[in-house]
Amino acid sequence: MISLTDVSKTYPGGVTALAAVSLEIARGELVAIVGPSGSGKSTMLNIIGTLDRPTSGEVRIDGYDVSKLPDRRLAALRATGIGFVFQHFHLAPGVSALDNVADGLLYGGLRRAERRRRAAAALERAGLGHRLGHEPHELSGGERQRVAIARAVAGDPPLLLADEPTGALDSVSGTGVMELLRALNASGTTVVIITHDREIAAALPRRVPMRDGRVVPDPDTGHRTGRDADRGAGPGRRHAGSGAM
Repeated sequence: MISLTDVSKTYPGGVTALAAVSLEIARGELVAIVGPSGSGKSTMLNIIGTLDRPTSGEVRIDGYDVSKLPDRRLAALRATGIGFVFQHFHLAPGVSALDNVADGLLYGGLRRAERRRRAAAALERAGLGHRLGHEPHELSGGERQRVAIARAVAGDPPLLLADEPTGALDSVSGTGVMELLRALNASGTTVVIITHDREIAAALPRRVPMRDGRVVPDPDTGHRTGRDADRGAGPGRRHAGSGAM
């Protein structure tokens, strides 16, 4: 699903956020990219999500070399192949949960009735079937994050990227959000979680620790975590590049 080869990212002023990172994540994996602030993990997410381009190196998502995709194809990959969840929910105020999720499908060319049908199904899957008409201010933090996750997966993308999805939540709400992400992974979605929380990372099947823009050995196992890392079993796994969207 994800293949990075010698990927580096240097910003103006000579700031290196990623330094020759090589990483493979197979279809169906549940992975934590973990590290302190400034380790490069958010830059990694932006590059995996095609929100940013590397200074050098190759990035393949679901078999596509993203550097060779024209802008329209790249936008289509981002819109239909990748779901994004962020620490802050980015829900539209004064808009129901149903329409917050349905509006995430606007660029898919679907009719309004179909967008709302898919949105309702995604919210049911997220355990919010009873909150369809509630606006963000009427929801708890955990419920708002569930709405954001429902919006990210309403289009059934094969890859979900979650950037500190529990960072703004209390421990109970955070546990519920992690259970939802596990359930999505069990149904076949590849889930990559960016986190600084080592407890969250330790509970996941695979960890990719980062420091100073590099992937480093997992301190809990001593194993390599990049291209040659051992991987546990996962649902619906195929080698990256074996499918097309």
